[in-house]
Amino acid sequence: MSQNHTRRHALTLIGTTGGIALAGCMGGDDTDDEMTDGGMDNETDDGMEDDDGMDENAGVRVAHLSPDAPNVDVWVDGDAVLEDVPYRTVSEYLELPPETYDVMITAAGDADTVVFDDQVEVGDGDYTIAALGELGEETQPFEAAVLEDDLSGPGDDARIRLVHASPDAPAVDVTVGDGETVLFENVAFGDTAAVEVAPGTYTLEVRAATDDNDGDVVATFDIEPAAGTVYTAFAVGYLEPESAPADEPFDLEVVVDYEGDDY
Repeated sequence: MSQNHTRRHALTLIGTTGGIALAGCMGGDDTDDEMTDGGMDNETDDGMEDDDGMDENAGVRVAHLSPDAPNVDVWVDGDAVLEDVPYRTVSEYLELPPETYDVMITAAGDADTVVFDDQVEVGDGDYTIAALGELGEETQPFEAAVLEDDLSGPGDDARIRLVHASPDAPAVDVTVGDGETVLFENVAFGDTAAVEVAPGTYTLEVRAATDDNDGDVVATFDIEPAAGTVYTAFAVGYLEPESAPADEPFDLEVVVDYEGDDY
């Protein structure tokens, strides 16, 4: 996997409730981009770099997006790889060889309380295993969705992917400029969509999806995407938290997936 996948940082996003530092990352390992005295760790015996070896592993991260679920532990083939992961956390990418794994998600510190236990097939590339829905299944059943991540560089533009993870929200349109420009259209719960935009400052207008993309704005969020950077924006929480099983208001959790060739 590329060295550029080994670090993740939070994007500070200013929403309707003021400044919020989003998406603290946990887990992962930065050792694959360390230099040794003799050069890169994946040099071959003849001193030449083994380019193929850099892509042998897949990048897999976990996103806890289930608002009524407790902190969780994540197990891969019986080993705890992430522990005590709170809601709205997006982990670092873990490197795994492409194959099928037994993935289990349990309540933190309680391996007997299992909320997910199934096989997950990991191919070449990068993936997010997202815990979606609700344990109580008030509006959406709990599931672990495997999302394929596109970490290719967007050139001079920025790429933003939207993941709809708000259990009580309808399908949404996301516009800018008082509806003049439609970035995302009719994205339903559990769905994803991506768009490339020029770097700059944008106010995202989240609307209930309509044929004309002119539904009422339910939330706005200011973002400043940078050139050459890939983001994922997770729509999380409840539109009506007062009547939901958890007091988690609607918000946008934005993480930086890829930052060009800065490291």
